[in-house]
Amino acid sequence: MSAAKLALVTGASRGIGRQIALGLADQGHQVIAVSRSALDTSALSASQKSMITSITGDVSDNSFVEKLEKQVSKEHGAVQILVNAAGVFGPIDLIQNTDPGEWVRTIIIDAIAPYYTARSFLPGMLKSKWGRIINLTSAASLHPPGPLNSAYGTSKAALNQLTRHLAAEVAGSGVTANVIHPGDVRSDMWGDIKAKAEALGEVGKDYKAWVDWVDQTGGDDPKKAMDLVLKLVSSESDSVNGRFCWIDQPLQAPIPSWEDPVDARPWG
Repeated sequence: MSAAKLALVTGASRGIGRQIALGLADQGHQVIAVSRSALDTSALSASQKSMITSITGDVSDNSFVEKLEKQVSKEHGAVQILVNAAGVFGPIDLIQNTDPGEWVRTIIIDAIAPYYTARSFLPGMLKSKWGRIINLTSAASLHPPGPLNSAYGTSKAALNQLTRHLAAEVAGSGVTANVIHPGDVRSDMWGDIKAKAEALGEVGKDYKAWVDWVDQTGGDDPKKAMDLVLKLVSSESDSVNGRFCWIDQPLQAPIPSWEDPVDARPWG
């Protein structure tokens, strides 16, 4: 096990974010669990409760994130592990029929909020010459674009690129930035997609088929995403930077993401 670090997990009150927060705490890391609603600690062990501090707030609000960094730094020290797990699927509809506010909010939560948190907590990591930024993406960002999920697909493609820029900037510093695909999890987001797909009727049949498949198979175990995060924060992943990382034996086989960069600029 790696030495204990201070971790901050967004979207930590439920689903995959909660699983990651608990996994980090069980490995001896002090965890700041950030979410819009407080983390329910009633079912946690005494040791888990002692390792987790729940803070409520909206990470899509940059003023909150800046205040959060000041509070955490003052009360706990510099964050060394940042896991951006907060996310929404957003509208499932043709672009021309989507609500602009809902569409834009999907981009803000899924892609811009991780920018806010990385911007605020990265300086502390660079100062200590060690850090891990792990952003939860989706295989949807790698699939050929199709109808109905433009907000989610766009947000995750943007998150991938943001993470690659971060990785390029921190290369060699002791800090790394990667994205992970947590798999096809029967989560609250799955439930949201199910309701929206059913409301669309025949138009949403492809999503309904995916929802039914996840239901029938039971989906990927969210603990696999937790295990992948634990692997990325361990010393065995010191050289992993700017990568699209997959859980172990996902229900859907991994597909290509991006190759190692080849810089062949004619003016270079």
